[in-house]
Amino acid sequence: MAGPGRRRAAAVLGALALTAGCAAPTPAPAPATGPAPAPARPAPGTSSGGPPAAGPDAAADRGIREALDRRAAAVLRHDVPGDDPAARTLRHLAAVPLASWAYRVLGVDRDGPRAVVRAELAYALDGHDTGPVTAGRVLELAERDGRWRVTADRAAEGAAAQIWEQGPVAAVRGARALVLGVGQDPALLREVAATADRAVPAVTAAWPGRWGGRVVVLVPGSLDAMAALLGEPAGAYRGIAAVTTGRPGGGPGAPADRVVVNPEAYRELTDFGRRFVLTHETVHVATRADTTAATPLWLSEGLADRIAYRGTGRSAADAAPELGRAVRAGDVPAALPADGDFAFGGDAGRVARAYEGGWLACELIARRRGGAGLAAFYRAAGEHGQDRAFRDVLGTDRAAFTRAWRDHLRQELSSAPSR
Repeated sequence: MAGPGRRRAAAVLGALALTAGCAAPTPAPAPATGPAPAPARPAPGTSSGGPPAAGPDAAADRGIREALDRRAAAVLRHDVPGDDPAARTLRHLAAVPLASWAYRVLGVDRDGPRAVVRAELAYALDGHDTGPVTAGRVLELAERDGRWRVTADRAAEGAAAQIWEQGPVAAVRGARALVLGVGQDPALLREVAATADRAVPAVTAAWPGRWGGRVVVLVPGSLDAMAALLGEPAGAYRGIAAVTTGRPGGGPGAPADRVVVNPEAYRELTDFGRRFVLTHETVHVATRADTTAATPLWLSEGLADRIAYRGTGRSAADAAPELGRAVRAGDVPAALPADGDFAFGGDAGRVARAYEGGWLACELIARRRGGAGLAAFYRAAGEHGQDRAFRDVLGTDRAAFTRAWRDHLRQELSSAPSR
């Protein structure tokens, strides 16, 4: 699965035990153009950031921009007029606490009184998003009596669906979490909010980095609906309990993270499994600013698992059944898990062993250097790559650490029965 400069983390249901989270490049809902600027009105006569047009073209461009601004303001007020072609769909947002909603014009194809606009929608949720979520849209407009109006609105080619396009959105606010669901039992949404509320302080206590301390969780109506929100086939997410979308190195202006739950898999989890999944996903939200394309997946997933298991009393035998069976059969991994080992839709046993191996690698680093040392290694790996992080933070190299990790696997798993 490829995508331009984004990673996704997921909590996955293993055959006998819960393991969490393959992070991989993702075609996230935002297009590759990046976050939109603040919804300020562009200079008169501009339609896509180029030099101002003149004469009739300038008037048409202003009219188109004004029509999109009027529409954005109406959505933000939850007061979309009935003659808007997407009025019914946009009214699905009635319960959603919007902080901003704006269109950035990327290009205009105009033919007399009609125009097709390629735009980037940017919206943010009140009290939760420090940066917008962005999505490509194609809008058709028509001019009548000197006034431009939107006549059609659809997703840009390749863009993922938005949750309000799937039905009326129910919103449940927790102390630290906002849950948005479509077609779900309100009791489930309240349970997700309560579980996410507990996950946030647990992550804050274990991760020394600064982050917003809030999480937004989407609970669509089905596995197919989840896949539509991610813009990928449903088969890739079967058995995956939740996915976190976000851009590596996300800062104050980066698109906001979303945890997207697979309701079919989530319902099968025990209370422990649900806490584990949402804590794991919240770790990815908290560490987003320190996670880059250079961060190996064994580290990002291993850290998320380590924090999710923190304080649960789970042993290596409990948490690493697949890897334990391999070690007892004499099949000790020769190397730390590669990014490709975490790919969705592949061999479930291989994927589970990758998660478990990453977790035990992070446990080994924490035993040697403590939680603060593990966090320092994480940041250094994201900034400079893992090889330099091994040298600068741990005073070793990858080969020596891998040997120590393999010994650690034998020590922890060789004689322990898998449950």
